[in-house]
Amino acid sequence: ATVALTLAGAMTPIGIGGVICSLIERGFVDFIIATGANLYHDLHLAYAFPMVQGSANVDDNVLANEGVARIFDVFIGEEDTLMATDNKVLELIRGFDLSKPFSTARLHHHMGRLLWEKSPHPEKSMVAAAAKFDVPIYTSSPGDSSIGMNLIVPHLFDKPVMLNPVLDVIETAAIVRDADINGVVEIGGGSPKNFYLQTQPTLHQILMDRSKGGHDYFLQLTTDAPHWGGLSGATPGEARSWGKLKDAFINNVVVYSCASITFPLIAQYVLVRSKPRRHRRLFTRLDEMTERLKKAASEIRKRNG
Repeated sequence: ATVALTLAGAMTPIGIGGVICSLIERGFVDFIIATGANLYHDLHLAYAFPMVQGSANVDDNVLANEGVARIFDVFIGEEDTLMATDNKVLELIRGFDLSKPFSTARLHHHMGRLLWEKSPHPEKSMVAAAAKFDVPIYTSSPGDSSIGMNLIVPHLFDKPVMLNPVLDVIETAAIVRDADINGVVEIGGGSPKNFYLQTQPTLHQILMDRSKGGHDYFLQLTTDAPHWGGLSGATPGEARSWGKLKDAFINNVVVYSCASITFPLIAQYVLVRSKPRRHRRLFTRLDEMTERLKKAASEIRKRNG
């Protein structure tokens, strides 16, 4: 199977990035869809900028006055970590051609490669690990993070930034179409969850390509219950009704628990019990897979008049 990992929220400040690095190194993750927050906070680790465990039971007015931001019980300094990372983001994107249309995977790969040259601890970064093994990382809502916020600097004061989220839709659909078998591990829900699942309707509903028929495997680790009707709590059965999964019951599991506990346990099981997998290095094949998708879609359009 070509295995995707989707990552919601901001899990990297608690160390989940280290788990993902291990999985990438052993070939168990082929591409990633994550919130921008996960990637931005991952950079703190590469540059050894401090994040410390504090408490969720605190006066946030006091924290704000002291220049400390909080993610539940993780404290992050505004100047020594957040603003310092902002400067590094601008440094990392400086050599990237922002004037031509690009997907988020192209930008993240560039940043990850430079982390090996410019940061003191690239081995602690999942962005760096993904670049090393050519694992594409997509962000389904690129404007909704500090990386997106920093992109306004070159956009306002240099040239327009040609980040094109449509290319993310095309490339992820092309990856899924190219795969023999598709599977996903969903950490939480959020936008990354559906961005992966929508690759199947993109093929059969939009491009009229019936070659896949839904994802083969689905594992979600979530605390979102289905009875509220929200998408993050949407069941595999509901996804099946949209053609996102091949079956409503078979090869689909939802684990209702905190992913910060269950994901490391499952990852450890995989790392201990399974042999390393061949690295697919999908990033190196993005142009090839995208062109194949376009050619197939063009032929279908011609047949359908």
